[in-house]
Amino acid sequence: MNSLSEVLLALFLLTDFWMAGASRLMHCIRLASYQGIIIGLFPLAMWHWHDSTPGVGVFVIAAVTLGVKGVLLPWFLRRAMFRASVRRELEPLVGYPSSLLIVLAAAAGAFYVCEKFGIGSPGAPMLAAPGAFTAMFTGLFIIMARRKAITQAIGFLVFENGITVFGIGMMLEYGMLVELGILLDVFVLIFVMGIAVFHISRELSHIDADRLHLLRDDRKKEELV
Repeated sequence: MNSLSEVLLALFLLTDFWMAGASRLMHCIRLASYQGIIIGLFPLAMWHWHDSTPGVGVFVIAAVTLGVKGVLLPWFLRRAMFRASVRRELEPLVGYPSSLLIVLAAAAGAFYVCEKFGIGSPGAPMLAAPGAFTAMFTGLFIIMARRKAITQAIGFLVFENGITVFGIGMMLEYGMLVELGILLDVFVLIFVMGIAVFHISRELSHIDADRLHLLRDDRKKEELV
């Protein structure tokens, strides 16, 4: 199953590159859904099936992760996108070709650092650590380089996906248990952010996060008057 885990990690890494160069929110949501499906299958791909069969807990965690990350959260983001009447990230702080080059450079740096300092666990997939670090960087970069609140929520989800891959890929003790706790936090955050996006869009006719500071500026002007 090691070869299957490497294939899944390679696909996971490719989704980061595609997401960095994607302007359509629906495309980004689909890519986040693909990442959730990959992560859901990852624990099963990591298991040594020739030695023993996974326990019920492994199947439960895989099913929960696949259902929440691969289906539920993308569905909620898609619904928030439709209700906010936004389809594309038209004016990113960093252009899409530049974003792709930055993420590619980050991936190359992650591979170099992991190989130079021997970051990894015995028996862990070769792509686990660099793939996880690349996803974490991609998520943070999307949060900082995009204006739409929905896109930033997707970036947070990608960042958490990187943490998940690192925990499972490095076979950290209690990594899956910690992942369930983080998954709950992410679900609550995406749920709250989706509600906020809808109300912001309804009141202000846009969901550009960098314009929210104008609310405070306007309030100050009203107080001065």
